[in-house]
Amino acid sequence: MKKICHAMASLVAIAHVASAAEGLFLEAENFANTGAWDIDQQFMEQMGSPYLLAHGLGVPVADASTTCQFPKAGSYRVWVRTKDWVAPWQAPGAPGKFQIIINGEPLKETFGTKGAKWHWHDGGLVEISASQKAKTEITLRDLTGFEGRCDAIYFSADPNFQPPDEGAALVDFRRKSLGFPDQPADAGSYDLVVVGGGMAGTAAAVSAARQGLSVALIQDRPVLGGNASSEVRVWPEGHTRQKPYPHVGEIVEELSPPQDPKLRRNAGAGDIYQDDRRSKVVAAEKRITLFLENRMISAKPAAKTIQSIGIQSIRTGERKIVRGKMFADCTGDATLGFLVGADYELSNEGNMGSSNLWNVLDQANQEQVIKCECKDKDALTTTLAQGTVAAPFPRCPWAIDLTDKPFPGRDELRKGDLAGLNKLGGWFWESGFDKDPIADMENIRDLNMRAMFGAWDALKNVDKVLPNHRLGWSAFIAGKRESRRLLGDVILSGMDFRNGKVFEDGCYPCSWHIDIHTPDERYEKGHDKDAFISTFTRGKEYSYKGPYWAPYRTLYSRNINNLFMAGRNISVNREALGAVRVMRTTGMMGEIVGKAAAIAIQQQSSPRGVYEKHLAKLKELMSQPQKLEQR
Repeated sequence: MKKICHAMASLVAIAHVASAAEGLFLEAENFANTGAWDIDQQFMEQMGSPYLLAHGLGVPVADASTTCQFPKAGSYRVWVRTKDWVAPWQAPGAPGKFQIIINGEPLKETFGTKGAKWHWHDGGLVEISASQKAKTEITLRDLTGFEGRCDAIYFSADPNFQPPDEGAALVDFRRKSLGFPDQPADAGSYDLVVVGGGMAGTAAAVSAARQGLSVALIQDRPVLGGNASSEVRVWPEGHTRQKPYPHVGEIVEELSPPQDPKLRRNAGAGDIYQDDRRSKVVAAEKRITLFLENRMISAKPAAKTIQSIGIQSIRTGERKIVRGKMFADCTGDATLGFLVGADYELSNEGNMGSSNLWNVLDQANQEQVIKCECKDKDALTTTLAQGTVAAPFPRCPWAIDLTDKPFPGRDELRKGDLAGLNKLGGWFWESGFDKDPIADMENIRDLNMRAMFGAWDALKNVDKVLPNHRLGWSAFIAGKRESRRLLGDVILSGMDFRNGKVFEDGCYPCSWHIDIHTPDERYEKGHDKDAFISTFTRGKEYSYKGPYWAPYRTLYSRNINNLFMAGRNISVNREALGAVRVMRTTGMMGEIVGKAAAIAIQQQSSPRGVYEKHLAKLKELMSQPQKLEQR
């Protein structure tokens, strides 16, 4: 194991439309109409900002547009912050092409065609007349539907000026150009601040609120649930409500109740993941203040105690300070713990990768078209009504070349066996095994995209199968499995599971096997370090007698006095991570954190103090009903 040696800067990325004397700065994610472009906030720590993503699965997405006021008429040099997203692989074709259109006139330059890194692409000079300056319309037009991306546009009145490209200089330039205040707004003080609104964080917030705490829940996406949401679509696994504490897991079942086994699948229809249900459960808790679409960008520790965190809206760029007595890191990446100097580990023998799940649909099947989540559904429905069901797909020379290489489902589909469709886009379409799961995350996600488009290109254009099928849905939010793990007073190991080691503070039941993913050798040949299909550990050595009750001491930091954690970033070694990382299990961790936080607040103690002095009280709470109607 090793620790990352680089430090994560406190980032501030602005998302406003505002003018300054020397030019005009527009944040793409703050456009008045984002059209069918998606806001992607996943890589703010690496590239400095949320951005707009044209995630159209090969169909150009609807325009994003906004209106703005220039400081004066005259000539401006246009700078567009973007990248050629396949350039890291020196792949041909620049699939992410898009245009900037000003008052109906496209600039001559096409964007998304240069550079492996985020940079300011020079778009040339444009004239803004006196009649235009008061109200100018700016439009982003996607040309391909293949993951084009735009961070920001800057109109410089000085034709020789180029905006700074990275780091503190870029942060300062954004802030000053947009006129944001130096001091963030005060968002209040809370008993418990939970960072991360996945299953673990949401359960922690609900659990704490039901114990009487005031709670702030910070979530950087528009929905709750994380990997279990309709954005990522990984089915929550793990057994809840196990003996001798059958009430542990009741909140998890409220957030994601057991469903018909026929619906239990990854990459299914969005509604089966029940985003609305989680929102309603949280909304019913009056002690929870929910900060949706807000990402933590900074944290302030003092004397090994967290005082506050800084958050930023991924749409507007507004920054706020959230103060708290206790904090829970439910980010998955241990981002809060990292920012405040908590001890952590990161595997150096490779990492489990991330998935971007996907599915396909039959364009000739009316029922599938009606249920389609495609961004061009209206056009698709029209073509079906006209009897047009063929679904051609363009060649993708920039994707992973699978012309003569195997991938799951290919052999079956070549033989006309549609059962092969079930092997497309599942959990095992996974990459990033030999990459840094923090610094390299955008490339990991993009490699998943290149694999998906390469496989679909091979099926449609090489094998000549599935003439009426098309890509139906794909996650652009990565489904992560492994990154940093914060260290507690106990570091649970795989051998603890195998040996059935009993801990007096066992508080959440584990039932998933020791599930570690590695590249699947059947599909790895010819892809160097860009493997994109995984397999999992199996056999007696990866099983244990369950349910196994894991210790509370894995759920708080050993060196930050008021920091809890729940989720895949808890205090376990890599093998044990394989057993604890599934979402019903992580949700139960959150339930325990909520109860322990309440004890710590009520007893004026600490997370460690709950173990040392109040363990009996924690077990008492674990024995009590947790459901809303039973409070």
